[in-house]
Amino acid sequence: MEQLEEKIAREGEVVSDDILQVDTFLHRQIDPSLMDAMGKALAQRFADRGITKVVTVATGGIAPAVFTAMYLNVRCLIVDKNDTVPQDDRCFVSVTSRTQQKDFVLSIENGYLNEKDHVLIVDDFLANGNTITGVARLCHMAGASVEGIGICIEKCFQDGGTKLREAGYDVQSLALIRTMSETAISFRMQKEVLPDVF
Repeated sequence: MEQLEEKIAREGEVVSDDILQVDTFLHRQIDPSLMDAMGKALAQRFADRGITKVVTVATGGIAPAVFTAMYLNVRCLIVDKNDTVPQDDRCFVSVTSRTQQKDFVLSIENGYLNEKDHVLIVDDFLANGNTITGVARLCHMAGASVEGIGICIEKCFQDGGTKLREAGYDVQSLALIRTMSETAISFRMQKEVLPDVF
């Protein structure tokens, strides 16, 4: 998605070999027109999947997920992300974030997803894929089917996208970063990753 790539190139800040900050338009500040465009693009890519719910993780994925849900005319479910196991009977999984170098627990309230749901998972970044894999596990535990995964920014030099696609998930990313350094960010063409779609 050219609009997103231009925004990343202009405002993204490469902090290290694998950390990209996009605080000015996606995290600390939100660019509503860009979120609208991203939500519309993701909704169009999955329009034929019978999506009944968009699922995302607090907090980075909330804005694009809400706009995606709006265009699909479905609800957006936000997965909680905490340091400890919930004390109630909610559904949860433990995951390790290699980017943040810590373990955390993902959880959802029982009853928010069921076997009738066809889920689109939306998140801001895809790096190693551990968080997305955890969200998919939660969806499956609740009986829902995962129809696709929509990502704003995928770091193609990390293995998350490859692992998820090899596991059979349809992963669609709006911006695919090939390489990044403090001086330059290069993008991969969509057709290099998804030749049968583009």
